Amino acid sequence: MDLSVSPADEEFRESARQWLSENFPTDPRPRDHQAMRSFDLAWQRRQWDGGWAGVGWPTEYEGLGLSVLRQLIWFEEYAKTGAPDIDARFVGLSHAGPTLIASGTEAQKAFHLPKILRGDVVWCQGFSEPSAGSDLASLRTSGVLEGDELVVRGQKVWTSFAHIADYQELLIRTNPAEARHRGLTWVICDMATPGIVVRPIKTINGDEHFCEVFYDDVRIPVANVVGEIDGGWQVAMSTLSFERGTAFTAGQVQLSEICDRLIEHAREHTGPDGRRPAIADDEVAVRLATMRAEIIALRSLTYTSIVRNADQPQPGPEGSIIKLFYSELRQRLMRLAIDVVGPGAWDDEYLMSYSQTIGGGTSEIQRNIVGERVLGLPR
Repeated sequence: MDLSVSPADEEFRESARQWLSENFPTDPRPRDHQAMRSFDLAWQRRQWDGGWAGVGWPTEYEGLGLSVLRQLIWFEEYAKTGAPDIDARFVGLSHAGPTLIASGTEAQKAFHLPKILRGDVVWCQGFSEPSAGSDLASLRTSGVLEGDELVVRGQKVWTSFAHIADYQELLIRTNPAEARHRGLTWVICDMATPGIVVRPIKTINGDEHFCEVFYDDVRIPVANVVGEIDGGWQVAMSTLSFERGTAFTAGQVQLSEICDRLIEHAREHTGPDGRRPAIADDEVAVRLATMRAEIIALRSLTYTSIVRNADQPQPGPEGSIIKLFYSELRQRLMRLAIDVVGPGAWDDEYLMSYSQTIGGGTSEIQRNIVGERVLGLPR
């Protein structure tokens, strides 16, 4: 695949840049969660109305169906606006939507995909459990078939935005006689269904977007099963492949923007000795240069992965390399920001960076995936 930029691509970049500069919300994103939900969905609706929603979604599902290169251009310009790489729209746009496109029924696609792109709904993910986080295959939340419904009992945890979500991508055990990844089912759960209780969890930065979710005889129609009953592991792996493969592209561009800002700050502000600019300090200069090089390496890995997966319906296990490198690199960058700028300006981002090596599969799990599924090493 050719990733060289043509004059037409540069025209597209300028169009994207101009539209984003004229339309991106100027008000700060609220921290109150209902206000945050309204803010995020209004921004998605503005993209829909402006003809910029779903840059990577197929045109038959009301996306733009852009080439890989133009998706990258869009993400680059989007990141330059300072928008968060993860907000209340993330699961719908980067998990549930692509998973439904790959594995959903036509009825499921027709009902849910337009709602996600228009900014009508928020989705959350119900995968992790108190005793099944990194070891997802050991989950125990059950779904018992009764007629044309699955009756769900159990608990999920670390469910981002569950308290403001309309729907959930929920992974349950429907065949207790089967062990591990066999006997699991991926279902669409309406969060307004009776029997669901959501409890927010306060994190170290004072936020409460993570939640516990409890299911007490929650009845979900069998029509909400994505894929097949007991075939949910394969569907779940496609969901996580989308997250690990391409969902953090804008976040990677954001890392580059942050690094450039830190370098500029180091040129203009006094360093550790209190006399010279921080950039004149050898240790600071080396750390900044190393960070810039690692961010460039991450972008190159992403481009390589995108080219490799261009003709596949979903990303392959190589996405775990990107997820692992991205999450640990973000932590190192936030620590560097605190050291260069000092406490205050980057405190929130620094604290949140610790979740990057846990959410979506811990770094240890990513290393296992790379070893076993990419390198072919024994378990």
